Amino acid sequence: MGTAPIQYDDYFLQLFKEGNDSAFEKVFKTEYNRIVGFCQQFIGDKDVAKSLAQDTFVKLWLNREKIESINGIRSFLYTSAKTGCLNSIRHQKVISRYHDQLLQMKEGELNREILDSFDFDQLELNELEKIIDQSIAELPEKCRLVFMLSRFDGKKNSEIAEELDISIKSVEANMTRALKSLRVKLAEYLPAILVQLILGNI
Repeated sequence: MGTAPIQYDDYFLQLFKEGNDSAFEKVFKTEYNRIVGFCQQFIGDKDVAKSLAQDTFVKLWLNREKIESINGIRSFLYTSAKTGCLNSIRHQKVISRYHDQLLQMKEGELNREILDSFDFDQLELNELEKIIDQSIAELPEKCRLVFMLSRFDGKKNSEIAEELDISIKSVEANMTRALKSLRVKLAEYLPAILVQLILGNI
């Protein structure tokens, strides 16, 4: 399953800023899949999303001494990933996941508007992660397993069905139930479009 978010503290931040390999590796292993997922929401090609995420971590390493707070690590990652996505959208033909909803909009325009509406420097990322993690933890066991195997491990329905020894229809039903439950819980804290983004990004 996916790696649980690590608990950063001031000592960890100091090690990270000094270029400690283990500290950086922990950040990479914990945050990489989340950044790839974020990029892939707006960049249809997973390989491109991975490349953008990798670039983001290179930039984080090069700028690690400038990070001033614990929250600054994730803020930097998401802000850098956001910039990478915007640049990619401007220079490539990207099929917007929202294209069917607004056929008249120029391709990629809606994605740019959505990205520009977020300011991850201001977002309380730790609090948001806490809400998401708690919401996932409160799911029924089978729903939680299916959701995490799908969203954290990136497994297909057929792979999940085989691993859990259940039918593909059962996988689909549990995934639908999990998403419905998470949408309801997260809607108490976030606007619908951000809930949709988060549930597609985890």
